Amino acid sequence: MTNETIFMNRELSWLKFNERVLEEAESEKNPLCERLTFASIYQSNLDEFFMVRVGSLIDQMIVSKNVKDNKTGMTAKEQIQAILARVAKLNRRKDTVYENLMDEVAQAGIRLVDFRKIGKKEGKYLEQYFDAEIAPLISPIVVGKRQPFPFLKNKGIYAVVVLEKKNGKEKLGIIPCNSGVFPRLVQVPAEEETYMLAEELILHFISKVFKGYFVKAKSLIRVTRNADIDADALYDEDLDYRDFMEGIIKKRKRLLPVRVEFSRELDGDIVDKICEYLDLDGKYVFRGSSPLDLSFVFQIQDSLRNHPELFYEKRVPQKSTQIDSKRSILEQIKEKDKLLSYPYESIRPFLDMLSEAANDDEVVSIKMTLYRVAKQSKVVEALIDAAENGKDVLVLVELKARFDEENNIEWSRRLEEAGCTVIYGLDGYKVHSKLCLITKKTNGKIEYYTQIGTGNYNEKTARLYTDLSLMTYDQEIGEEAAAIFQALFMGETVQVSKKLLVAPNCLQNRLLDMIEEEICHAKRGEEAYIGVKMNSLTDKKLMDKLIEASQAGVEIELIVRGICCLIPGVEGYTENIRVISIVGRFLEHSRIYIFGKEERQKIYIASADWMTRNTVHRVEVAAPVEDPDLKLRLNEMFITMLSDNVQARELKSNGKYTRLQPGEEAPLNSQEFFYESAYEALESQEKNKTILQ
Repeated sequence: MTNETIFMNRELSWLKFNERVLEEAESEKNPLCERLTFASIYQSNLDEFFMVRVGSLIDQMIVSKNVKDNKTGMTAKEQIQAILARVAKLNRRKDTVYENLMDEVAQAGIRLVDFRKIGKKEGKYLEQYFDAEIAPLISPIVVGKRQPFPFLKNKGIYAVVVLEKKNGKEKLGIIPCNSGVFPRLVQVPAEEETYMLAEELILHFISKVFKGYFVKAKSLIRVTRNADIDADALYDEDLDYRDFMEGIIKKRKRLLPVRVEFSRELDGDIVDKICEYLDLDGKYVFRGSSPLDLSFVFQIQDSLRNHPELFYEKRVPQKSTQIDSKRSILEQIKEKDKLLSYPYESIRPFLDMLSEAANDDEVVSIKMTLYRVAKQSKVVEALIDAAENGKDVLVLVELKARFDEENNIEWSRRLEEAGCTVIYGLDGYKVHSKLCLITKKTNGKIEYYTQIGTGNYNEKTARLYTDLSLMTYDQEIGEEAAAIFQALFMGETVQVSKKLLVAPNCLQNRLLDMIEEEICHAKRGEEAYIGVKMNSLTDKKLMDKLIEASQAGVEIELIVRGICCLIPGVEGYTENIRVISIVGRFLEHSRIYIFGKEERQKIYIASADWMTRNTVHRVEVAAPVEDPDLKLRLNEMFITMLSDNVQARELKSNGKYTRLQPGEEAPLNSQEFFYESAYEALESQEKNKTILQ
């Protein structure tokens, strides 16, 4: 048995996840406008994958040709070759999906056209529009001795043209097409609502810009740049960390390209010349027929808002039936633990908890970790209010949260200006935990109220991502949370914890211990069970232990939305492991760990996936859910997700995902089920209140 039979390469597994996103764009079960969203997500996901993962592999290949993936033994070069081949196939499929979607958009009354699909009258209007609205604002460049090849911005769209002078000499001309000074979608006067992309308009009339030249060939191009930059390795302790991270953001924008996309076929020697200018190997060149950036589809969606059937049914996060909005939220948490399930339930009780704490005379401090927050953050506003009310507010803002650095830098300034104490994470570790600690002093006694979550403190994503938020008065958990914050503010990590599982020192080892415990039960002939929901599974130590558990007869059920490097159902190794992935309307983001069943069952919710980056290289927190009602609820949620036969795919022993279909059972979309349940629970509670009145 080889590793290739039991394990899947991380990067290729991620591409399978993005393929599942593309399948949602293909699926006619989804409304048209939502399929457009999935197509755009597929593309933006792939952009980030090249910027981060392919960028990292290229760096690795330069540093050492001998470094191999610890699961499949593939070198960086072999991984890149496999990635490029797979992406080429997926992109051809994306082009077909896009073409079909735009045909349906046209049937809905909106046309996106090029010059092959318009008449003379429309063409004349567009030429006049180009002359008046675009030509004065563009900045053409002819590459030559006095004008070097320009810097092409990451993900920017450029028109590239091969120009010939009368003497036969060729030059390259370049025009930036999405500088933001003119709209991307240009409306064309017609009976139906009709648009053309500005870059197509520029490309068509490009000969009017480069007068005195003959246009031999032209194409739109888009460059993706490496964004994998190790901030810790570059940090100089003499620098202010916030200023340093602002420099890192600027540096990242100028890293080397890792991909270039063309919208048209150009002669090989021209493509080679452009790659030479970009210092990019030709194997990273992609050609496609769909637009180079699909973000414009959201504007098309806005034009179709009067067609509700083209969108998902509107859903609003519901009030939690666990909480009485007329009473003190802190008092209710003191009486009984609360568990919120986003987006089905509203984030409001958590915001109310922060607001109440900010104005409670007995609250002495609020401590919190922030990883990704909304641009207009009510969470941060509550912390600012608390500081202005004289509370001791200590906030760890993780400035290394990739692609959110600028937003976090801005909020850190606002927090400091309000009087909060702000630190920026640890050397060598990202702080990814979702932890909030409110400390009260009542009649001389210290009381802790702790919130532990699986997702970011972000009101926007709380409506789009599935996450869990536990609010507890458990004083042992509060004391451990206080120890975590004390360590963080000393620039350290906790070495020991009892109730909480805390990476990097007390999470992976505790998980291994709990898996071993299930192995021992199985070997004694007792019922043994492991159930885990997470975003990704790549940690080799944990996977090896799961294989050992499967071989011992432990029943293992995994719900892994994205990367899964462990292949289930392989006889003699993983035949007792089942893996499903749910990709649907909401991004599955919650993490749940279940060990054992019945009276000895342990359940945790966590910020950590089972990835080495989470278990070893980040500060993460998993919290036990001990309230019997909440344990029952999590069990029921887990079983419901395992029973999903609409949005779930099952990973088979051949490494392929198969969409589950309703058999004799009724169709079950777990996300829709949870929303319906939230609506029904609130409706039932309101009815009971009316009856009692």
